[in-house]
Amino acid sequence: MSGIDECLLEAMALPGARGAALVEWISGLALGRIGEAPDGDHETMAAQIAEFARHAIEHPVFAGAAEPGSGTHRGPGRPGDSPPPGAKGPAVQDVIVTAASGYHLLRFLDLPYEGGVFLHLWLDRDIANLALAMIRLRDLAERLVLE
Repeated sequence: MSGIDECLLEAMALPGARGAALVEWISGLALGRIGEAPDGDHETMAAQIAEFARHAIEHPVFAGAAEPGSGTHRGPGRPGDSPPPGAKGPAVQDVIVTAASGYHLLRFLDLPYEGGVFLHLWLDRDIANLALAMIRLRDLAERLVLE
């Protein structure tokens, strides 16, 4: 796969897919979007979900492992931090939110993109297969190339 549009089209082929977006988590900018947005406004949705993603990726509990015996946390997640030796990409890889109306899946991408990006997939809870969606989203993220 070579680009954002192809990635999002493949995401929408998943059973129960209602909407998908590639979002920069620092600025909240949607780099690409397709399908529906939960509140009908893709730009607002991207900004709101990016804020949620920032909280997840910057939270000390998720950002890195505690130093043994130190009681402090280290690790990626905050802008400017580096991953621990041997780690690849952000410490948080996926976030799953289960809502009454559906599932929201976020997959953080390991790409050489300054702002940090994630794929957001919104699924209909009655139709979607959550396990399949997670596997496919991981595959899409690995094949995505930003130009």
